[in-house]
Amino acid sequence: MNNPAEISNWENKIFNASFYSFDRLALELFQFQYLHNNLYRQFVDSVGIDPESVDSITKIPFLPIQFFKTGVIKTTDFKPQITFESSGTTQTSNSKHYVKNLDLYRSSFTKCFELFYGLEKEWCILALLPSYLERKNSLPAGKDSSLIVMTEELIKRSGHPLSGFYLKNNEKLYQTILHNEILQQSTLLIGVTYALLDFIEDYSMQLSHTVIMETGGMKGRREEITRDEVHEAIIKKLGVDKVHSEYGMTEILSQAYSRGKGIFKCPPWMKVLIRSEDDPFSIQTNPLIANQTENGIINIIDLANIYSCAFIATDDMGRLHHNDSFEVLGRCDNSDIRGCSLLVS
Repeated sequence: MNNPAEISNWENKIFNASFYSFDRLALELFQFQYLHNNLYRQFVDSVGIDPESVDSITKIPFLPIQFFKTGVIKTTDFKPQITFESSGTTQTSNSKHYVKNLDLYRSSFTKCFELFYGLEKEWCILALLPSYLERKNSLPAGKDSSLIVMTEELIKRSGHPLSGFYLKNNEKLYQTILHNEILQQSTLLIGVTYALLDFIEDYSMQLSHTVIMETGGMKGRREEITRDEVHEAIIKKLGVDKVHSEYGMTEILSQAYSRGKGIFKCPPWMKVLIRSEDDPFSIQTNPLIANQTENGIINIIDLANIYSCAFIATDDMGRLHHNDSFEVLGRCDNSDIRGCSLLVS
């Protein structure tokens, strides 16, 4: 996979994971990352897993997400095109994701967006991400927020003259949404949670052509409340029937989306599994019986993480449903609280 043509072929297979076997691709990527990712290989060896014995995705060792804060996680030797750094809080260290190929990330989030929402050019995309945008200006060259990079590209691809960031200008945001509603223009408002709550404190609307998408995060600006409480407040003040959500993080290059009620779906090249709270090597895939669920801690396989680590053990509690949809229930006890996921439900 060191040959550029082979790499291109691999990326093509990833984004056609519904055509190829996801499990087969994941096992192939595991072997590749074991061979070419020094830190991941050390981790696999330290837990006593023989890579030759890994013949199922439930046998793959998942790297604890904390390693993104303390180590350099790279598959193959390369100079990063960009480094994504988490926002964290003043009490925590930041995760770093060394990205070899920014086009790979663009392919992942644009294909995922189009899968769930259609072409970007059909939308006016508004972003209410004040803390992320402010932080962008303080980061050194070569570092950025993955959420800002994604949103900037979606706004660019939208091409709508009113698409853009609305930095603390809630009056202008209100007028833009009102203008689009009158014209029946499909509009997507992507907002960090505390900023959306600030907005609805001052403005009330009845929206028919606008999707509200919260990305999580209080940033210590407000008292923590549950996701359900946040969504209920937004629904009441903005007249929408549901609130959408995005589940993403610095450590992965893909996202899952919820179109309401906190039920998330992954793109075909991403999968959520559940591990036991008592045994980190006890892994459950989606239940086979309708209406059955599995509760535990979320593990993620992100095939787009070719050049970092595709197998991540998060600190998020979750519930996995039989159709591969999932819910995020909160944070594990004693885990660091990161800036992007401070809500519980």
